[in-house]
Amino acid sequence: MYLMLPTRYTTQMARRTTIEVDEALLAQAQQVLGTSGLKDTVDSALVAVVRAERRRRLAARLRSGDGVDFGPEVAEQARRWRQS
Repeated sequence: MYLMLPTRYTTQMARRTTIEVDEALLAQAQQVLGTSGLKDTVDSALVAVVRAERRRRLAARLRSGDGVDFGPEVAEQARRWRQS
């Protein structure tokens, strides 16, 4: 008899794949990211893209005021502080 237990992943999932990589672009990315291998470079680039998108979304949300919990006078003080 076999017990049917739900499968749960406790570690990050990864998969193997084959891709064609532009060597010149890889070298540039390695220099920018400070990485040395293909896997490290791809992983770092993926993290950088996700973080950049999160920053973009946060900036858009802050610009729109959606979910921001302060009044116009606090926003004006923040604007003046950034400009000084």
